[in-house]
Amino acid sequence: MRAVAQLSLFSAEARPVRRTDLAGLLCGPGRIVRFGSGTTARLSIDVADAVRARAVRAAAAAVGLRLEAEPAEDGTVSLRSAFRCDLVSLALAWSRDDAKHVPDDLQLDGSVLRLWALASGRADMRGGYLLALDPEAPHTHRPLVAAAYRAGVSPARVGTDDAPALRISGAARVRRLVELVGPVPERVPAADWPRSWGRGL
Repeated sequence: MRAVAQLSLFSAEARPVRRTDLAGLLCGPGRIVRFGSGTTARLSIDVADAVRARAVRAAAAAVGLRLEAEPAEDGTVSLRSAFRCDLVSLALAWSRDDAKHVPDDLQLDGSVLRLWALASGRADMRGGYLLALDPEAPHTHRPLVAAAYRAGVSPARVGTDDAPALRISGAARVRRLVELVGPVPERVPAADWPRSWGRGL
């Protein structure tokens, strides 16, 4: 019988998806803003292409959130929700002094990491995996490094100011990430999803 690691309890398949998993979009370049007196909020994110847009919209729909898509000439797609009262709690958790803020108690479990990878992850040519960060919120990078460390996928911050990312490398850490995010989502290219490259990384 194959042993199952205790940490697999935090994988994406360990529980049903829930609205708080949308935090995975905010770990990357996603944004959430409140409107007027703050009784409603809107979630938005730009993704690289139509394939990712469909996958993110499907994931959001699974928790009852409809995202409208607006393609751009360069192939990227802007996704955004309507202003909704049921997004206010997420907006409050992810904002401080009108700026994007990583919650102090953020837990990067499999479901949150799965949405982060779905929206803005990509394979690294050297065998690791990259999770894009928000270039407009550099103050969020260090807390996300810490949260990834707690999740067992200790990353390095790489990239440029315009395209920052967390790089997860090393056989054990990549296998841990694969365990957390689960199988490749339907219609998402396998090359864009975390995968184990063996023990020689």
